[in-house]
Amino acid sequence: MTTDRPSLLRRAVAEGLGTALLLATVVGSGIMGEKLAGGNVAIALLANTLATGAGLVAFILAFGPVSGAHFNPAVTLADATQGGLPWREVPAYVGAQLLGAFAGVAIANVMFDKPALFASTHDRSGVPQLLGELVATFGLLSVIWGCARRRPGAVPFAVGAYITAAYWFTSSTSFANPAVTLARAASDTFAGIRPVDVPGFVVAQLLGAAAATATFRWLVPSLPSVAGRVVDRPGEGEELP
Repeated sequence: MTTDRPSLLRRAVAEGLGTALLLATVVGSGIMGEKLAGGNVAIALLANTLATGAGLVAFILAFGPVSGAHFNPAVTLADATQGGLPWREVPAYVGAQLLGAFAGVAIANVMFDKPALFASTHDRSGVPQLLGELVATFGLLSVIWGCARRRPGAVPFAVGAYITAAYWFTSSTSFANPAVTLARAASDTFAGIRPVDVPGFVVAQLLGAAAATATFRWLVPSLPSVAGRVVDRPGEGEELP
C-alpha cells in the first residue's frame, strides 16, 4: 500500500461523484435514446449501451487514482472479502455510492424535465431476468479480477467493453450493480426498474460477485488482494508476457 493514499473522505467523495456521473449517463442516455429512436427499442438500447460503456471507461480513468473507482457495492464488498479494503471503510464507500447513484438519477430526470425521483413501472421480473443479473455480475467481477494480474491498466477499457456487450447478451440488460439497481427504481424511464423487482436483482448480483471472486481466487492464486488496486495506478505493476 502506498503511503500517499488519499484520505477516506476524498476516496468517498470520488466514489460518490463517479457513481453520480455513471447514473446520470445511464438514465440520461436512456431518456435521450428513447426520445430520438422513434419507437425503435433496439436503437434506444444501442444509444444507452454506447453511452454507458464509454462513460464507464472515462469515469474509471478519472476517479480510479483516487478511490479505485468501484462505483459498485458488489465490487467494494468483493474487495473487502479479499482483504483489500478494510471493513471499517466499506460503509463510507457503499454510502457514497448509494448517495451518488440517487443524485445522478435525480440530475438526469430533472435535465429532461421530469420529477427528480419518481418510482419506475418498468417490469423486470422473472427467473430469466434474475439469471441474467447473476451472469452479468459474475462476468463483470471476472473481468476485473481476471485482468488484475498482468494488465491492470487495461481494466477501465475491459470493464467498459464488457458492460457494452452485456447490455446485449444478458436478458436483464446488465445492471450488475446494487447501487445502480436501487437508484434506477427512482426513474420511470427507459432505464428504470420497478421497486418490487429490486431485491431479486440485488441478491442475484451479490451471488454473481461472490462466485466470480471465489472462482478467480482459485484460477489465479497470485491475484492481487485489492480489487481497487487494478485502477489505483493504471499500468503500475504490469508484467510482460
